[in-house]
Amino acid sequence: MMGRGDGPGAGAAGGPNRHVPVLLEEVCDALDVKRGGVFIDGTFGAGGYTRAILDANLRNTVIAIDRDPDAIAGGATLAAKSKRRLSLIAGRFGDLDILAQAQGCNEVDGVVLDIGVSSMQLDEADRGFSFRNDGPLDMRMERDGPSAADLINESSEAELADIFYHYGEERRARAVARAIIEARRRQKFETTKQLADLVSSLIWQEPGGIHPATRVFQGLRIAVNDELGELVRALHAAERILMPGGRLVVVTFHSLEDRIVKQFFAARTGRAAGGSRHMPTTYVPEATFDAITRGPIAPGPVELSRNPRARSAKLRAGARTTAAAQEALDAITMLAELPQTTEKRGGRR
Repeated sequence: MMGRGDGPGAGAAGGPNRHVPVLLEEVCDALDVKRGGVFIDGTFGAGGYTRAILDANLRNTVIAIDRDPDAIAGGATLAAKSKRRLSLIAGRFGDLDILAQAQGCNEVDGVVLDIGVSSMQLDEADRGFSFRNDGPLDMRMERDGPSAADLINESSEAELADIFYHYGEERRARAVARAIIEARRRQKFETTKQLADLVSSLIWQEPGGIHPATRVFQGLRIAVNDELGELVRALHAAERILMPGGRLVVVTFHSLEDRIVKQFFAARTGRAAGGSRHMPTTYVPEATFDAITRGPIAPGPVELSRNPRARSAKLRAGARTTAAAQEALDAITMLAELPQTTEKRGGRR
């Protein structure tokens, strides 16, 4: 796995480097995999992290989860070689505690999450994640449910603009949404090239900059797969299933994801509610995590030279305390949701 990045150029992914796990050594150190234990790899992909965990200690076992049926099928050989130390489960990592408990595991020593789309998905035109090679406008990780084409052809202008602006951080979101509405009156969108060509006609590509459609594709993909919502649910699920001293390690590739992880750890380590001379200190629940990383860990120059797709990766980690798991944080959940526009509430925007 090269990482599931949304950084510059990620939308136009392609090229020879595949299945390279990002920040592999740093992830293993943060998980402390050499001590032995039960670990959850919530984003199995090509199995890079899982393989490293299994190799680190013969006593290690891994529960590996992926919502992509292709990833599960591709991991069959590794599972067969693991001598029952690897359990492959098709499902969403937002349900990782429930999925692990269904395997008879009520607590684990570590959880690793590598957030976003995988290089395998980006590199396969028929999955519709990338615009480099023309393919169906799909983007569904599970190959089930509404596709990107469904959203493009059926959503309102306001809904599309919100998706592009809030999930893709595209500044010309409204203009792109308006153009889509006009274009689909003549012909429905079916391929990645159709959408990429339309966006390219509206947004100028700066010399050396990312492809004009990168942010639009990113926002659409996040919306199709509810990626930020899954991340929020996974963080809370990890808190529930980690034993005291267990490690949670999260690798993100975009500011939207990193902001959620950063604020979650800030709240759960007791660093989020301080107080000042203008505002009294509020009640702070007992910390459920101790910080392992005080700030994000980024790839070094050697890794970046080997794997350019890792350039936007950030790792954050925490160790579970003995405090009871807390209720889900509304403030964190809101970071994963689109704002409720006037049009969505029944009026005009």
